[in-house]
Amino acid sequence: MQLYSEHYVSQKAERFVNKIWCLDNSIGESLIENKLVLPNGCFNLAFVTGNVIEVHTSKNKYEMSAGIYFCSQMTNKVLVHIQPKTKVTIVQLHTWALSMFPKYDLTNSADSIVKINAEELPFKVKTNFDIDGFLNVLNNYFEELDALHPDKNVIEKICEFVKSKEEDISVSAISQELKSSQRLLQIKFKTATGLTIKKYIQILKFRKSVDQMINTDLEKLSLTEVALYNKYFDQSHFIKKFKDVTKTTPKMFKPDSYFLSQKR
Repeated sequence: MQLYSEHYVSQKAERFVNKIWCLDNSIGESLIENKLVLPNGCFNLAFVTGNVIEVHTSKNKYEMSAGIYFCSQMTNKVLVHIQPKTKVTIVQLHTWALSMFPKYDLTNSADSIVKINAEELPFKVKTNFDIDGFLNVLNNYFEELDALHPDKNVIEKICEFVKSKEEDISVSAISQELKSSQRLLQIKFKTATGLTIKKYIQILKFRKSVDQMINTDLEKLSLTEVALYNKYFDQSHFIKKFKDVTKTTPKMFKPDSYFLSQKR
């Protein structure tokens, strides 16, 4: 049994969906515990079948029995325990995906998980779905959403601008690029994501640093090089920010303890 697996939607649907990832302990006889997930700037829709997955965020402990859950933006590492006979299928939505639905105010939602009803989803999913059928449903819905919204809204433009720049980005620079006031952009972004623009930038920078660490040889690439490459002031600044999220140092970081993205 493969505990962690990833699946991908169509090219057009990828505008809104980063990937589908599964945590599968459905045929397991023992508890899988103390696994960790890092923040990455995405929202998650979690479909739980079987028994229970227990999730500890910086705000609360959540016991997620069978059902559907909306997982907001996370700002720190999340601890996960997966009971035997339990499977979780997770739709990872890009930062701007929820901004396509203006009725959602996510201002104070960070680091929270909320159980929702199937009727609240904009697409229909069977209770016992297979991954191919699930991907087909998602592709159909998000490809239609893409056609209905050919133009990027302000949240998508902010995220696109941040991701396109190698150097550190300020809210002032984003404001100038989008020809809008900083205050208005901050309010819109916080409402749509639950994060400040500055926090979003910090999360992306952190994840880029982690990906660089685990995909390179740290014997050849020093922490100072990782820090400077990712626009931290120096090694000490990088270590401090790293500990803020993971509660450990880069040298003590153990990738095997985490669910980390697979290289495509």
